[in-house]
Amino acid sequence: MPIINFMNPITLLIGVILFVLVSYLGKKMKKSWIIAIMLFVFIALLIYYAVFFLTLNQTVPDLATIQLTLIQTSGITLVFILISFFMYLWIDDIEAKMGKRKSIDNSMDWFWKNV
Repeated sequence: MPIINFMNPITLLIGVILFVLVSYLGKKMKKSWIIAIMLFVFIALLIYYAVFFLTLNQTVPDLATIQLTLIQTSGITLVFILISFFMYLWIDDIEAKMGKRKSIDNSMDWFWKNV
């Protein structure tokens, strides 16, 4: 099965470690584009999973197992997308305050005030 299976604990651990390291790098350098790259990678993975799911051949012996794994992995990828989106907005806000300029999107100010 040619997918990154986030249901495998080792793969999930490697993904989380990579996610944390890239997030730390983006925060340390105060560059939101680093997190944006990670966000686009997760979106590309989700699109790949959707295409792979739609093009599965019905004659595959373990079709139900593959479909279940794809759905679960897509759910975990959606969680990564959500977290990386909020990380992007947070680091963009930090970058904007450092450069004394307006943030790309201030519509999340209510969220940041409540966090």
